[in-house]
Amino acid sequence: MTEEAQVRQPRRSKLWIAALALTILVAIIVIPPLISISRYKTSIARAMSASLGRPVHLSGVELRLLPRPGFVITDLIVEEDPAYGAEPVLHANEVAAAIRLFSLWRGKLEISRISVDEASLNLVRTADGRWNLDTLFRSAAKSQRGETEKKIPLPYLEATNSRINIKRGYEKLPYSLVDADLSFWEENPGDWRIRLKGQPARTDVEIQLADTGIVQLEGRMQRAPELRLMPVHIEMEWRQAQLGQLSRLLIGSDPGWRGDLTAEMKLDGTADSAQVTTRLRATGVHRAEFAPAVPLDFDANCLFAYHYSAQTIDHLKCDSPLGDGRLRIEGNMPSNGQPQFSLELQRIPAQAVLDALRTVRSEFGAGIEADGSLSGKLTYDATAPPQAVANPVRIDRRNRKVSNAKPAPLPPGPLTGAVTLDGLKLRGGSLSQPIQIQKIVLEPSAGTDAQGEVLAGTANLPAGAPAPLVISARLTLNGYLVTAHGIGSPSRIRQFAHAAGLKEAGALDAIAGEPVAIDLSIEGPWLPAPNEALAQSVGELPSNDVPGQTTPDRLTGTVTLHNANWKTDTLPIAVQISQATLHLSGGAIDWDPVAFAYGPLKGIARVQVPPGCGEAEHCIPAVNVEFPTLDAAELQSTLLGSEKSGTLLSTVIARLSPSTAHNWPEFQGTLKVGSLVLGPVTLQSFAADIKVNPAQADINAIDAGLLGGQLHMTGKIENGDKPSYALEGTVESLDPAELCDLFGLKCSGAGVDGSGSIELAGYDAKDLADSATGTIHFVWKNGNVSGHPASPDFAPPILARFDKWSADAEIAGGAVTLTASQVQQGRHKTSVSASVSFTDPPRVNFLPVKAAALSKK
Repeated sequence: MTEEAQVRQPRRSKLWIAALALTILVAIIVIPPLISISRYKTSIARAMSASLGRPVHLSGVELRLLPRPGFVITDLIVEEDPAYGAEPVLHANEVAAAIRLFSLWRGKLEISRISVDEASLNLVRTADGRWNLDTLFRSAAKSQRGETEKKIPLPYLEATNSRINIKRGYEKLPYSLVDADLSFWEENPGDWRIRLKGQPARTDVEIQLADTGIVQLEGRMQRAPELRLMPVHIEMEWRQAQLGQLSRLLIGSDPGWRGDLTAEMKLDGTADSAQVTTRLRATGVHRAEFAPAVPLDFDANCLFAYHYSAQTIDHLKCDSPLGDGRLRIEGNMPSNGQPQFSLELQRIPAQAVLDALRTVRSEFGAGIEADGSLSGKLTYDATAPPQAVANPVRIDRRNRKVSNAKPAPLPPGPLTGAVTLDGLKLRGGSLSQPIQIQKIVLEPSAGTDAQGEVLAGTANLPAGAPAPLVISARLTLNGYLVTAHGIGSPSRIRQFAHAAGLKEAGALDAIAGEPVAIDLSIEGPWLPAPNEALAQSVGELPSNDVPGQTTPDRLTGTVTLHNANWKTDTLPIAVQISQATLHLSGGAIDWDPVAFAYGPLKGIARVQVPPGCGEAEHCIPAVNVEFPTLDAAELQSTLLGSEKSGTLLSTVIARLSPSTAHNWPEFQGTLKVGSLVLGPVTLQSFAADIKVNPAQADINAIDAGLLGGQLHMTGKIENGDKPSYALEGTVESLDPAELCDLFGLKCSGAGVDGSGSIELAGYDAKDLADSATGTIHFVWKNGNVSGHPASPDFAPPILARFDKWSADAEIAGGAVTLTASQVQQGRHKTSVSASVSFTDPPRVNFLPVKAAALSKK
């Protein structure tokens, strides 16, 4: 071959290759639109159904040659096994399905790869613990066990940007995995692999998805008749989870935890019997409202064997460093419901225990730091026989004595061991002085059926009194009970209450004086009650529970005061309390009785604050006060004060309080007085129903005995520069003799009835008289009026004896003036004019009768 021929041969080969490539490219572009693949839709659906073991439906199919031959399927639906529900197990708007080319040579259509984007996958678990994936694997495994020519390999399945929903039977739970990337394929015949990455989400609450973390899983499974018998190797990691949003995800609310969490798990074996290794790491754990000096961090590693069918956990070992100490848990959970566990504590810092308590009780120990350590070992063995133990310390609440009970053989239950808290010292926060306790020993104690196994211990706590407080604690897995009994100074007791985060501590904030006696107990769960929506979603809401109810901490008992005083900004001087008892029950605060003295006023009071009062809820206390006797002038000057200078009253008020501005306390209740002196008049059995706010007092009703008759009145008092009154009411059957005696007159006859209204303002009698305006109407039957002995003709002769006297009067200018008055004697009627001046004593002036208006009936 010549040199020229050798050169032309490669050029000719390149031309043939280019022409072939161009032909294939044209075929790829031109041929697919010319081929109608819709007639193969049924065959494609049948092939996918055979591979997945589920009925498959699709709306349309298009041929695709690049990057590999296959189909683009629209609206793919993979039906669910009826045993797991009616909703499809998989739905995708568009699916790319690649075909196995070699299957076409055999005259069959087999799917090698199914790729979906933005699909929805349902994972279903039945009440008996079966998953819908179980039948999928069994169908795939069954197809692999046939003859060689009948094998239908499971296609490579992948999903991107998809959503995985969790269902319990027919009910869809609010939990899901979003932005999920899922791959599932068969590495070798009977050897499957799975890879998953997604972000946990919840649909019924608002959460920040960026803080719920990322879940990653890689696993390997081998063929088995059932899903639970498949040999598996799974590695899972949940990282970048923020505790606040993680709490909202798991329990539906944010209890206020902050920090970062990473969880790792490895599982080897089968679902029916697997070795599990876990690691849980948390950093920066603290309450949202405060950041401790040293955040609560932990790194817990656990190893155990899990048996799905038997529902048991064997050879559990968990170990975690905590501060300078270490915590270790070992045990077994057999299927007979009789677990065996041991908990060992090695020098756990008291500060770590305090921080742990603050993670579940945000108000507990705010700003307080702790020294000391916790050590010991507890063993729980449900199969252990009972043995004789000593009864715990007994508190005689009636006689306020502490004594040790005699030993007695009691069944202690399965809990044994002890935990010791050494060198406890609490400082900072609300404590002006540290609390120091050398040793507290917590030992098992027999509990009631409701409490189960109990750890109990006691400690003596100095509280500013000759004898210390006795503190007893009883701790269970579910909650706690703490009692306090003894005597302490009001300031120290108040500090303890604030340190414990008790909202009722405010009842003692303004109390000072001699030591108080307390007999209190507080109990509650370690964690808040589960969210109602969550409890219902996982089927854990007991049938006898009331939806929406929670189980809060309950503080009950009494605090007794003697010779104390109470100071508030709403009153100019302190209230002296000779004796009072504070009752606490169910969140309610009840002071009953309170024997008090406030300036010249002495009485008995009862104050009730309803439960559930917090910053977000406006509550009005109920105040009921009783006085044996009371002078209205003293009451007004004591409660309202006086801003008018140059009077004896203002001088007294100035000495009692340097402030001239008084906001009235807000309350509602009753005022009862045996004898109320109201100027020249004394009211008997006085009872008023009132509601007071800082600006105004509403008088809903006043009932009292007045001048031998009865008084009924309503109105209001406004708190301004001067107290202003607006009153209206009626009187019934007033004794004429007592009424006229006020004006220096002698009268007799039947009772006087009347009604009227009045408005007045001021602090002293002159201000009140000068500002008074209003109207009066009265009716007096079968009466007589005689003048002062020094003035025999003081009263008009017509009033010497009359059958009926009715009149209307106007109050103004410091006097009451009759505007329409008519006196009837038999058939005769005569007009009488008169006025009453607001002097001391008041004086009646009758005007001459200008003309007698006589008439006959």
